[in-house]
Amino acid sequence: MQHRWFSRAGRDVSVVGQGTWYIDRAHRPSAITALRRGIDLGMIHIDTAEYYGEAENMLGEAIAGRRDDVFLVSKVMPQNASRSGTIAACERSLQRLRTDRLDCYLLHWRGAYPIAETFAAFSELKASGKILSCGVSNFDVADLDEAEAAAGKGEIACNQVLYHLQERAIEPAVLPWCAAHKVAIVGYSPFGHDDFPGPATPGGRLLQELADETGATPRQVALAFLSRQAFQIPKASTVAHVRENGLHATLSEAQLKRLDEAYPIRVRRELPTS
Repeated sequence: MQHRWFSRAGRDVSVVGQGTWYIDRAHRPSAITALRRGIDLGMIHIDTAEYYGEAENMLGEAIAGRRDDVFLVSKVMPQNASRSGTIAACERSLQRLRTDRLDCYLLHWRGAYPIAETFAAFSELKASGKILSCGVSNFDVADLDEAEAAAGKGEIACNQVLYHLQERAIEPAVLPWCAAHKVAIVGYSPFGHDDFPGPATPGGRLLQELADETGATPRQVALAFLSRQAFQIPKASTVAHVRENGLHATLSEAQLKRLDEAYPIRVRRELPTS
């Protein structure tokens, strides 16, 4: 498993980690077994959120006795993101996760509370050792500018955003901003939302061709393309899917160019939320 320095968090983290959005809809014992297997394979970057239903409770069970092995991330919902609300939300997440700290804590998306309030809470949580770093999710450049002004330079560890082959809107502006400010980019839903390119589509046929050329699977090819510039947190609720996500394809410059041309960037006005 490849690792990369996670910017302001000050730690090497697996480039491909594990997401937990909708994992509570899976068979619980199988999903917990899959999370544990992912850790065994080195996929130590595990993302969750209070918004994700039972996910935090399931993850807490999965990492019991292995907390020091993982890089644990959770998120506060915007309706809870006042100064006192953020602290209370974090404490609830810690209880569900059965831990005393988060490696990174994020504001899930913009809401009604001023960003300065949320970052004031993050600062307090950092001082108490309940979080080790903080960041944001679903922020565009204007949001990032405002967040940096509120938090102070060097305080934002990451920006977690939607990023897959058919959704590359972060590349023209958000990604360069984060690179310039040493903010890690974490891409969620790298296989889309039940719309991964199938074998009957031109893009899907290309993925299969590249998979055949590299001895990989189409999803491993997609992860290899996306993980060049961003950490990835695909959800996997079965051991088979975890194993697939944990193996890395190697693509040549020519192969990367073919993918780049097959999946052009389409700029959106707003970043979606998960």
